[in-house]
Amino acid sequence: MSFEAQLAQRGIVIPEVAKPVASYLPATVSGSLVFTAGQLPFVNGALPATGKLGESVTTEDAAVMARTAVLNALAAVKSEIGSLDRITKIVKLVVFVASAPGFTAQPAVANGASDALVEFFGEVGKHARSAVGVAVLPLDAPVELELIVEFA
Repeated sequence: MSFEAQLAQRGIVIPEVAKPVASYLPATVSGSLVFTAGQLPFVNGALPATGKLGESVTTEDAAVMARTAVLNALAAVKSEIGSLDRITKIVKLVVFVASAPGFTAQPAVANGASDALVEFFGEVGKHARSAVGVAVLPLDAPVELELIVEFA
């Protein structure tokens, strides 16, 4: 069964591509790779929460937002290659976490996206990853992520 059919069977909807909040493309292709721009956890055009981890946002809530952001990244990938069924490997995931001083659970937040990719794509979804704490993200989002995806 195709990746897209499996997602649909589980009730997982790939959203429309989020409109860029500045001057950039949501994703671009180079050779057999798709590179996404930073994707925020937009739901229907709005952020579900704002703020920093270790202050106003919990690790659990941010992990859910990372899962949402990865769906937005997949939407950007799909817009470039036409179908998620063309994905042959999730190569790299980079997760940025808006972190208050002393917050060190960035990997737990990133797991929300990593676990989703493995759930959606199985072996193809296993990837290299970086989880980075930052002072602030665009629009005061708690999480932002980028994907590098190989396709055929």
